[in-house]
Amino acid sequence: MKSKHTILEINIKQKEFYNTKKKNSATRLWSKFRNGILNKIKKNVGVQDQAYVLHKQWFGHLSDKKVLDLGCFSGNYWSMHLAENAKEYLGIDLSDVAIEKLNEKLQQFPNAEAKTVDFLSDEFATDNFDLIYAYGVLHHFENTTILIDRLNEKLSSGGEIISYDPLETSLPIKILRTLYRPFQSDAAWEWPFTRKVFYKFQNSFNIIERRGVLGKSKWIVLINMLPISDEKKKTIGQKWHKEDWDNSTTSDSVLFSCMHVTMLMKKKI
Repeated sequence: MKSKHTILEINIKQKEFYNTKKKNSATRLWSKFRNGILNKIKKNVGVQDQAYVLHKQWFGHLSDKKVLDLGCFSGNYWSMHLAENAKEYLGIDLSDVAIEKLNEKLQQFPNAEAKTVDFLSDEFATDNFDLIYAYGVLHHFENTTILIDRLNEKLSSGGEIISYDPLETSLPIKILRTLYRPFQSDAAWEWPFTRKVFYKFQNSFNIIERRGVLGKSKWIVLINMLPISDEKKKTIGQKWHKEDWDNSTTSDSVLFSCMHVTMLMKKKI
């Protein structure tokens, strides 16, 4: 497991990557699959919208909350909503190019700002956040222990984290990622959650709610090849998604069959 110093050095390379978005052919192919086929599936079965709506519910009343939008790039789906409604809003990312764009958007909100800073660095001294929103971010940290310690350090008493990250607990997905990883441009900072990592979070925080995404419903990729109507395919996908969404709240086996997990976590007292 890499030390904090080594991770900070890797994050300099990560900054350069996200500033330029230079990907090799393998990474571009995976991105096309993820942003093409998978996004189409999520749209057809209503996954993405359902996750965003759930996150908004998890935010609760923002008017008295100090919010950290962790790894927000130039603004994610809820960045502007958080900036407009939170008592204080701070968005941080490694990419100075992205943060410059975000600050332009935030000019209308006097209680909001964005900074280019590494979450793990001593330069980032702000703390006492009531809410940390980490959409597609926590899996960028290989050393989970260092990450969890830092999250706890930055949260206020009873503070909460909302996360959304890929899982590497489904055997077919693990095989695909294992084959792809040697050719991956961003492999040094891409660490989808394993069972061990998930249980580390579970032991370190109170998980108020969790949901798995694309478990049984990921097989709609194969259903799409069958000679049946689009409406029938959509119905099957939605049914499977509902089973994933509902059953993953309590069943670890269902959760670990999924490709993504979103969680509402609370700091332990």
